[in-house]
Amino acid sequence: MKPSIHPQYNVITASCACGNTFETGSIKSALKVEICSACHPFYTGKQKFIDAGGRVDKFKKKYGI
Repeated sequence: MKPSIHPQYNVITASCACGNTFETGSIKSALKVEICSACHPFYTGKQKFIDAGGRVDKFKKKYGI
């Protein structure tokens, strides 16, 4: 790499809105995120599945199939 044209890459502490902190690498000095793996529904197992049932029945009822 050419010297003096690349930004300085640092190890920083990122903080989440839930209070969780973790270390990561970035060119910024501080990082604040809204959601992390500790509070994301997909990773915590608290994911809500939206019931899409009834769409086919609604279509059949609408068009008389």
